[in-house]
Amino acid sequence: MSEILPEELLKRANNLCRKAKEKSLTLTCAESCTGGLLSSILTDIEGLSHVFERGFVVYSNAAKCDLLGLEPALVDRCDAVSREVAEAMARGALQRSQADIAVAITGFAGPAGDGNEEGLVHLACARRGGRLTHREEHFGAGGRDEVRWKSIEVAIEMMAETMDG
Repeated sequence: MSEILPEELLKRANNLCRKAKEKSLTLTCAESCTGGLLSSILTDIEGLSHVFERGFVVYSNAAKCDLLGLEPALVDRCDAVSREVAEAMARGALQRSQADIAVAITGFAGPAGDGNEEGLVHLACARRGGRLTHREEHFGAGGRDEVRWKSIEVAIEMMAETMDG
């Protein structure tokens, strides 16, 4: 398991949702390798879950295109696990929701195919009418759970930073 425990992530998610409530902001997630886990955590917070507007679980390339409006040529050209796709996912989540802040997560949580790095994750966070940020993480071959929890940790951090920016 990762250094950060799920209980600590729940605390950070609670703080994020509290901050969103104070600022009257809503959140959305576009998740691939985390499979909806971040959305689940954000909706699990009693009394604050209303700041979560909606979530997109877009594990397949077709889902990224269908649900978030990504161009298939972009996914083919850049690969689903890339900065370009993560940024397009965040923009697409904002365009297809009413949320103020969107985070996108795409990566290889488990063993990846030839030429792909296990633990490589691209995250992007966008604010409606504001900035878009990207982070590339190399979490290593710690297993699916560890990569997912670490990805969620970074996503929560990015959303909190975006609220302040």
